[in-house]
Amino acid sequence: MKFSDIRDAFPILKLQENGQPLVYLDSGATSQKPLKVIEAIDHYYRAENANVHRGVYGLSERATESYEGAREKVRHFLNASSTKEIVFVRGTTEAINLVAQTWGRENLTAGDEVLITEMEHHSNIVPWQLLRDQLGIKLVVVPINDQGEISLSDYESLLSEKTKLVSVVHMSNALGSINPVKEMTTLAHKVGAKVLLDGAQAVPHMAVDVQSLDCDFYAFSAHKMYGPTGIGVLYGKEALLEAMPPYQGGGDMIYSVTFDKTEYNELPYKFEAGTPHIAGGIGLGAAIDFMLDIGLENIAQYENQLLTEATEKLQQIEGLKIIGQAANKGGVISFVIEGVHPHDMATLMDQDGIAVRASHHCAMPVMQRFNVPATIRASLGVYNNSEDIDRLIASIKEAIDMLV
Repeated sequence: MKFSDIRDAFPILKLQENGQPLVYLDSGATSQKPLKVIEAIDHYYRAENANVHRGVYGLSERATESYEGAREKVRHFLNASSTKEIVFVRGTTEAINLVAQTWGRENLTAGDEVLITEMEHHSNIVPWQLLRDQLGIKLVVVPINDQGEISLSDYESLLSEKTKLVSVVHMSNALGSINPVKEMTTLAHKVGAKVLLDGAQAVPHMAVDVQSLDCDFYAFSAHKMYGPTGIGVLYGKEALLEAMPPYQGGGDMIYSVTFDKTEYNELPYKFEAGTPHIAGGIGLGAAIDFMLDIGLENIAQYENQLLTEATEKLQQIEGLKIIGQAANKGGVISFVIEGVHPHDMATLMDQDGIAVRASHHCAMPVMQRFNVPATIRASLGVYNNSEDIDRLIASIKEAIDMLV
């Protein structure tokens, strides 16, 4: 599929906002969905709607085949060793909480340390704070520099025999910084720590190979990679998942139940209590097909070109400051404009049909680090193009003229 044709695959991008063609630059919050994904979900409800794993009739068997087929697509997408390592969850947030409340409760005690970074999303801060309050563990925060980068030497200096887990974002949602997670994993393993990577922002923009990274856990959400909301993935090394207790109890996560004893199901179903989001899983599989049809390397190259173009044009606007200028960045640009509140700017840009995010991006410590209340964030997807960038720039300049 050519990038010039990709926009046509997204029905919502034919809409107008306030009489203007929609320019959607908020993929970091949630991406739009191609027709291929919408049709896959529609087909399930029209032709395969039945519960999975439990029925011996044809409809249920076809639904199970589609749902489990999606799990295999995820395994291939991440290059995991087995589908036993692919746990379906509601999203990245639930995946991190699952690890905290299962692996964490089983393996951490008072005084143990969990390392996170200053650029984490709240979903990779709060679960560890909850565990800290429950168990008495210590949360250690790796600082970032003025460019929004982690220093590997600073990171290494904070690792010790007390470090039991490193939980770090692969790509920052607020800054776009891509962390050196492979090197960070190697260093963590040297002190005996496990590694969880928050890949919510990474998987839409680059190829991820969990075996090459050698991470112990990897979490991501479908809705940021052109799939539906309410479905995500926790990858975990099989031996770790086998040793972890269930996160929730109910149907499908059991092998047998009596009032005296319950035997749990095999992986990955031990962590998937209740009727799953079947349509969501199938939609995620279709989103993976969509991305692979384009090519993950092609996506990364194309979006990097757009990022470079947008960055160069934004830097020419007087009074505009980009927050986060890491040498290795993904398709996210956060910026502030002198004398203008980000919310006012985004409201005016909406009148031009430009959808950008103005907030703390669920990363309040990042805003505190750079001493700003919020930023305007333009986040890219495969459907964006140079015309979108030009309209973004024109809208910013028009809004500045009105506000300054």
